[in-house]
Amino acid sequence: MKIPESDRLLAEVSLEPVQGSRFQPTGFPSLGPAEFVYPTDERSVESLLVESPQSMANRLEAVCWNEREARLVDTLSGIPTITVNDEKGDFLTSSLLEAHRINSSYIIGNEVVLGKLKEDLELDDELGRPNMSKLAKFALKYDPNSILHGVFLSQKEIAGGRFKMTRSISAFIEATDVKQVISGGVKLDQLDPKGGDEGAKKGFGHIPYPRTEYAAKSIKAYFNIDLSRIRSYGLSEIGNEFLFTFALWKIQSFLLSGLRLRTACDLKIKEPLKATHPESFSIPDHGTLSKDLQQAINKCMGEGEFAKESLIISHKQSKKKKG
Repeated sequence: MKIPESDRLLAEVSLEPVQGSRFQPTGFPSLGPAEFVYPTDERSVESLLVESPQSMANRLEAVCWNEREARLVDTLSGIPTITVNDEKGDFLTSSLLEAHRINSSYIIGNEVVLGKLKEDLELDDELGRPNMSKLAKFALKYDPNSILHGVFLSQKEIAGGRFKMTRSISAFIEATDVKQVISGGVKLDQLDPKGGDEGAKKGFGHIPYPRTEYAAKSIKAYFNIDLSRIRSYGLSEIGNEFLFTFALWKIQSFLLSGLRLRTACDLKIKEPLKATHPESFSIPDHGTLSKDLQQAINKCMGEGEFAKESLIISHKQSKKKKG
């Protein structure tokens, strides 16, 4: 799919709970829900972060993976990833699943991967400006997902740990005009309702607990594809078009199947996904994007943009001796 002549593609979609009006937002350790005030000319609007950019990145990667069969979904067949197997050859993990992608300890520490990185990045020493174009070409060849979601090669032997690609796709969900819904419950113990002081610490007895949910006038998911950053890597037109189509496919796949964020946060689309910048761009539906993406994958494979075979490496797990 041809990339718009724009610095970025911005899109949004209105959401609502599938039932009722209450939902549970994301929470942060020691902080709880992220409430904030959005000031307008008329009033201050109580707002709430429903899903963070960090969590949304994980969800946009999750749509690529067939968890039951431990492989890419059929639409992505042909896209290279780095697979890590154990000593027996059984699947352990993948660059698509690891939080730091290529920079995962299970991947970057492997001599095969490290050797290919040094060769493709043409690293002689730690001096000089990191060539991000070479890193992007390496990522497109072995793990293009890393270009969209970013990667930081922190190892000193790789240009002193200065290679870093920031995210080319980001997303978050916010709610506005929110009100807290305070409720609670009790964990019942039919055998020992009192539990005692020591018993309660171990989970015995009736244990009451508070619960805070929210209701909102508006819930929206926002998406940002940084087209300028993708172009800055100097990849081929075929590579750029693949990355753009891949990013759009991730968004539509998430909206199609990933809106049950938590047990008490199950959402649905209220108003269709639309581009807000450039406004003239019409985002294709999931079915059209799936076909376009398969064509883009075939082009990249045919033109040698992808590695002929995905990298499969072995991770040897050390076992502590008894005694």
